[in-house]
Amino acid sequence: MTSGDPSGGTGPIPRPVLAWGLAGLIPFLGLPLLALAAPELSGWSDRALGLYAAVILSFLGGARWGRAVSDPAPDPRTVAFSMAPSVAAWGLALLPSDRSGLQLAALAAALALHFVWDLRSPGLPVWYPRLRLILTVGAVAGLTAGAMG
Repeated sequence: MTSGDPSGGTGPIPRPVLAWGLAGLIPFLGLPLLALAAPELSGWSDRALGLYAAVILSFLGGARWGRAVSDPAPDPRTVAFSMAPSVAAWGLALLPSDRSGLQLAALAAALALHFVWDLRSPGLPVWYPRLRLILTVGAVAGLTAGAMG
């Protein structure tokens, strides 16, 4: 990550970004808990969790695409690859409900891969890897719990 931060890359995550990011974990963590507390809702909970994860994966791809095309001479590979999360999310969202375990596990893997991509991307704010670590761990934990339930 590039930075002009004299603290060596340990600047704080901006409060609004952290607050909204943490709020975004509520469905990832709450839906598996709902399925555990009310097993009769587990089918609905798994479907809602998968759809939410697909939306978030697509959001990350859109953020990547927006960043790529803001460059006066965008790298065509980055523009093309930034479409992959949305296409993957769409395909995984189309899986039938009887494949929810596979869907949730694949979405967890896709979010983890996107995190690795983010870590390897120059020019992001110095706090961004820490934010993405927190959010990715929370999302993957929730999706794993859903896939195992």
